[in-house]
Amino acid sequence: MLKYLFVTGKLAAEALADTLSKMAPDFQYEISVLPITVAALMQPSFIARHLSSGIDYDYIMVPGWVRGDLSLVEDKTGCKVIIGPKDLKDIPLFFGRSRPREGYGEHTVKIFAEIVDAPLLSLEEILTRAEYYRSSGADIIDLGWPAEGSFDNVEEVITALKERGFVVSLDTFHREDILRANRVGFDYLLSVNSSNLDLVRELSCTVVVIPDFGGGLDSLERNIAKLEEWGVPYIIDPIINPINFGFTESLCQFHEVRRRHPTAKMLIGVGNITELVDADSLGINVLLMGIVSELNIDYILTTEVISWAKGSVRELDIARKLMHYSRKNQILPKNIDNRLIALKDIPHTHFTEEELRRIQKEIRDSNFRIFTDEEKIYVFNRDLFITGTDPEEIFVQLNVKEASHAFYLGRELERAALAVRLGKKYIQEEPLHWGYLGWNNKTGKDS
Repeated sequence: MLKYLFVTGKLAAEALADTLSKMAPDFQYEISVLPITVAALMQPSFIARHLSSGIDYDYIMVPGWVRGDLSLVEDKTGCKVIIGPKDLKDIPLFFGRSRPREGYGEHTVKIFAEIVDAPLLSLEEILTRAEYYRSSGADIIDLGWPAEGSFDNVEEVITALKERGFVVSLDTFHREDILRANRVGFDYLLSVNSSNLDLVRELSCTVVVIPDFGGGLDSLERNIAKLEEWGVPYIIDPIINPINFGFTESLCQFHEVRRRHPTAKMLIGVGNITELVDADSLGINVLLMGIVSELNIDYILTTEVISWAKGSVRELDIARKLMHYSRKNQILPKNIDNRLIALKDIPHTHFTEEELRRIQKEIRDSNFRIFTDEEKIYVFNRDLFITGTDPEEIFVQLNVKEASHAFYLGRELERAALAVRLGKKYIQEEPLHWGYLGWNNKTGKDS
């Protein structure tokens, strides 16, 4: 069994011992309380100086606030040093999330990202939008415009996208534009049914086949049969309908098409859902990607037109990896990747008022500490202990005169109040967790 040494200061020692005692961990542990009040102020040289050489532990965990060269501690003790969470209440979560996730990040679903009303945009605007979608995780750039419009420079746009390495799809029923685009070559056409099916034999791309307008699954089957007869590569899209306008029935049709065509390529376009309901797109996209996973759908088409659907490509990119890992390993899509928890927060615990009052008794300075729980903000130093929910009311009681200190405390109190309102974890001087919205792809951490 692994053996851990938890290093802390005098102020947090009792709370750390209490947290560890409630964990029932699958490792042995001891706590080393160093001669310093606040553990956050410890430097690696200080820790190394107060630990013995050659001690018998597999790991030494230091608080998340510690900065500097931890090899000083490793060289002195002969033990591997790991940095724990900044809040000791998160230690149980730290150990629950630290298990390896071999293969995480793999996926099979491809994302079409539609540039809506493409003919109305300049070439530079289209290229900028395409780069944004690619950086968000899109595999295919879909140029969309209505059949009654026209895309005068479609050849120029496709050529420019191809030169930059994009896979290109056209989302239109405009026959003349499609034929002109075919001269320079594109990869997918959305969509075809009996109204334009004759066109496909002139094209050299994969087509997305849909039911006839108002025709249902029988018409879809007839259109598929024609494509099979002609040897044209295709992807099936039974069409998903908006909520309260046939949404549930359309999901049933997706299930039926998969039953009839167990190995066929399928696509689902989710803009009819995310764009047409007064709700943040994130949770909807995750749920829809779960449906994609269960039905083994190969492609998903999204838009980012309305404000609450912005970020949909990135949301779907993360969701496809989450669902792939869940399905492959036959585990729930939970406690795997917390980037899709944005408005609310990942599970966490708080210090109780009793614990905070015990900590206050050990404080010897006038610096204010700020904590929260599910309902209140707590601010205290050696002289004051204030609780409340209104940042302004709390601030008045602090009687702070110096401008920079007042600014600092005002900012922290507002952040703490927001955390209480949204049920988020608050750590003084740390940003709140906003899921993928605050994610730094380079560091793999919240920014």
